[in-house]
Amino acid sequence: MLKVYNYANLSKSEVHELVQRNVDPANEIRSVVEQIIDTVHQQGDRALFDYALRFDKVTLSKLYLDKDELAEIASALLPEQKSALEVAYQNIYKFHESQLKVEDKIETMPGVTCWRELRPIEKVGLYIPGGTAVLPSTFLMLGIPARIAGCHEIVVCSPPQNHGKVNAFIAYVAQLLNIDRIYLIGGAQAIAAMAYGTESVTKVDKIFGPGNQFVTKAKTIIQSTTVTAIDMPAGPSEVLVIADETSNPAYIAADLLAQAEHGVDSQSILVATSADIIQATIAELEKQLPVLPRAEIAGQAIANSYAVIVNSLDEAMQFSNQYAPEHLILATDNWQQITSKIINAGSVFLGNQTPESVGDYASGTNHTLPTSAYAKAYSGVSVDSFVKKITFQHLTPEGIQNIGPHVEILADLEGLHAHRNAVSVRTHQQ
Repeated sequence: MLKVYNYANLSKSEVHELVQRNVDPANEIRSVVEQIIDTVHQQGDRALFDYALRFDKVTLSKLYLDKDELAEIASALLPEQKSALEVAYQNIYKFHESQLKVEDKIETMPGVTCWRELRPIEKVGLYIPGGTAVLPSTFLMLGIPARIAGCHEIVVCSPPQNHGKVNAFIAYVAQLLNIDRIYLIGGAQAIAAMAYGTESVTKVDKIFGPGNQFVTKAKTIIQSTTVTAIDMPAGPSEVLVIADETSNPAYIAADLLAQAEHGVDSQSILVATSADIIQATIAELEKQLPVLPRAEIAGQAIANSYAVIVNSLDEAMQFSNQYAPEHLILATDNWQQITSKIINAGSVFLGNQTPESVGDYASGTNHTLPTSAYAKAYSGVSVDSFVKKITFQHLTPEGIQNIGPHVEILADLEGLHAHRNAVSVRTHQQ
């Protein structure tokens, strides 16, 4: 079960060590991933067929499913399953649609006007994890803002299941998003295929999607070695729950387990103002864990997680900001007292009636979020992630006369006389 630490007894270095996760000190993961990337780059489709057999244990006759095949697979869904996906689609669409805004033009001085306009990223790649759990919700979270942004080409990769196809939920989401093809490619090899392109897979400009440590490492390598961008280094999932005497231990345990069942490398952290709350939560974990279908996976993740006793909610927030969680749950009736103190978090869930699961599926916010403390510098996926913001400026004759002398002086200060002349030839002719 959860290891328990007392925050007051931890040194700065011990706290720093405690909040570290998913490190690869011997570069073992990097070495494997670099080999996969190089092989895909050199061999293209042939490597992808080979990796499907090696990693996914399936022999593929082709690397993708087309529109008709996806429709046939999706037809297996029950009406209530389709309805649930449609509700999620509508809520996510509604929330993200509000992010697409036309910005005002600003006259910075008479005759000088500046503004920004959005342009979609032309070709984007969406990675939908397979692994021990297939996530149609991730498909919605990535595909909807891509469609709203107006991306011209959307390449979708997801690992094949043991029958050599995707499941019906993924196929139905493809229909909702008007996606005609899904590539049966998983892991680091999918990231490499989208970054370099192969005989079958289109090279994209930016890659999106969470994954395990191999997928995350592949994305970071690709970003540093090619012109292909990534959304963020989104690795194994994590949650941090802040609790006090107003919290419900049964709810806390359920929330910790919800993250733990993602994978054995997930983390579920409890930070509480009371040792009694922690012990009551551990008792609930022991009650709830055994009945879960994914109990073995969740149990391993919980064994790698921990609880921290703090003296106050303010102290809890201090620890949380150092951890910088992907998901932060304020499991307290007093959440309004501390929301202003949140500095680093991917997505926040307020109060005892707001489980993290609603954000994973259907409240509307995006669940593709920064992990491994990247919330200190990254935001979650949004429509902004799928667009470029291009600046424009226009000067009238009055504008060049007003701003020109200042630019000439600044150009002289930097010794860039051609810069000065580009202004002077205009101002001196008028």
